[in-house]
Amino acid sequence: MKVVTIEGTKREELGSKSAKQLRREGNVPCVIYGGDENVHFYTPETSFKDLLFTAEAHTVEIKLADGSTKAVIRDVQYHPVTDEVEHVDFYQFQPGVPVTIEVPINLIGNARGVRNGGRLKVNLRKLRVKATEENLPGKLDINIEKLRIGQAVRVNEVNTDGFEIDHEPQRVILTIQNARNAVEDLEEDEEEEGGEEGTTEGAAAEGGEETTAEA
Repeated sequence: MKVVTIEGTKREELGSKSAKQLRREGNVPCVIYGGDENVHFYTPETSFKDLLFTAEAHTVEIKLADGSTKAVIRDVQYHPVTDEVEHVDFYQFQPGVPVTIEVPINLIGNARGVRNGGRLKVNLRKLRVKATEENLPGKLDINIEKLRIGQAVRVNEVNTDGFEIDHEPQRVILTIQNARNAVEDLEEDEEEEGGEEGTTEGAAAEGGEETTAEA
């Protein structure tokens, strides 16, 4: 997992009035949990451009005047109208103690069922992962290239090397749904039959497979 460094300033005053003033000045009130005591600080909203709007999760090194802390983002509050970041909770790493964060799913390949006219339906774009600092993944890769129409990927099929996933094992992450313009999905052995006649039929089938996935 990549590390992103942000710089902050400890808050001298707490409360909603102080927090509103910080936001008017372009800052975000934050709290670090998990240590001997909670640490309240603020940082410019621009500090989060490489943390919140990316395809991967990151470890955060928070630099304050009295030292630095390694942590992960635990919760983010956004303004209901403008979507500006209003408050961020961090959780400090402790040696050997696992933490739980949400990690984005990264889909690899174009599903066979989609190439045959089906639709890709994604139910979960992130999964809750529990692990120690050194084992936290930045993203979860799922190869969907061989998925046929009607097939799905469930939580218990995701490779978990050194970490746990905090979801029901049978929960569906994504599925390839049928569609009106879908074509017949031939078996591998039928597709790979030799001969000039088989090659001609395969080329004809390829001509009708242009579709787009529905995320």
